[in-house]
Amino acid sequence: MLKVSNWNQIQEVFVREGVTRKGFSGEGATIAINTLVPGHEPKPHSHHYEQIVYIMSGKVKFHVGEEAVLLEEGGLLVVPPNVEHYAEVIGDEVVINLDVFSPKRAEYDE
Repeated sequence: MLKVSNWNQIQEVFVREGVTRKGFSGEGATIAINTLVPGHEPKPHSHHYEQIVYIMSGKVKFHVGEEAVLLEEGGLLVVPPNVEHYAEVIGDEVVINLDVFSPKRAEYDE
């Protein structure tokens, strides 16, 4: 069965104060768009998914393990599975980032 949707009709999910997301999954991968508001509380975490991060707008300091990199619009980063990571908004612009997860994250699905 073909899975079809419209991003504009997917409900935005409240994650925590200053963080929301939308997601869509196929059989083997998930895409998610996250909105990070300046001043949100970063939450270090890890998971068994590989995560590819693409910054669509804004600027973040992205911490992965013991390293931290500055990512701006167009920035890309791969977070390996099982490595603690988090993003910290830099400046006063809202950050929009697209994540691709593999394998899929069923809890992100619409």
